Amino acid sequence: MRAYRLLACFPIVTALCAPLSAVPAAAQTPVDLELVLAVDVSGSVDPDEAKLQRNGYVQALLNPRVQAAIRGGPFGRVAATYMEWAGEGHQHVVVPWTELSDPASIERFAAVVAEAPMMTEQWTSISAAIDRAVPLFDANGFEGMRRVIDLSGDGENNRGRPVEEARDAAVARGITINGLPILNDRPNPWGGAAPNDLEGYYRDHVIGGPGAFLVPARNFDAFADAILSKLLLEVSGVMPDGRAGRDLVAR
Repeated sequence: MRAYRLLACFPIVTALCAPLSAVPAAAQTPVDLELVLAVDVSGSVDPDEAKLQRNGYVQALLNPRVQAAIRGGPFGRVAATYMEWAGEGHQHVVVPWTELSDPASIERFAAVVAEAPMMTEQWTSISAAIDRAVPLFDANGFEGMRRVIDLSGDGENNRGRPVEEARDAAVARGITINGLPILNDRPNPWGGAAPNDLEGYYRDHVIGGPGAFLVPARNFDAFADAILSKLLLEVSGVMPDGRAGRDLVAR
């Protein structure tokens, strides 16, 4: 009798489990590009400079050339998220993953970037910013032909693990890291010297992956023009002549 009861229950258990195993995974929206905009808000970036950075991204997103490039891809849409970072413990997603496909969706994204409260933190951990950006691509609802971290900053990595380790781990997952170093010759607020060659540092230690490149901004006032050029290149997928970074896939 006991064995009979167990066997009698088996079809019921099977019927209950079958629908669970048959549930399909959530559909991923195909996009031309999955883009993490990772922006430095460490202590060396004062409030006016932080505002210049925000405004630079907003102006670039609203630029008709960028919007035309977004619509000009095979799918006519990209997915983007906006993250600000500083030290090891400060990586703040300001705008979650959003589909950008028409002026209305792009304008909404830009408006949230512009209006979000600004936060800052000491130290500069490029490695922690990369390590935080990489898992953002997981289960984000999109499947891109390319995955890119757009990383801008005004200093070298001074906290967290070596930036090369974080870069190489991201590249191993098929993610490209492009750089926008903000060059300046002033000391940081705590008296430390300015980086001697931030452009070279980003080229040798930060950028990586298929088609990786950097577009330096000569100062914060030039940031808007630099990010416009960089977004146009990233959205279109075209490598810039004369500025191509090293392809680190084989490293």
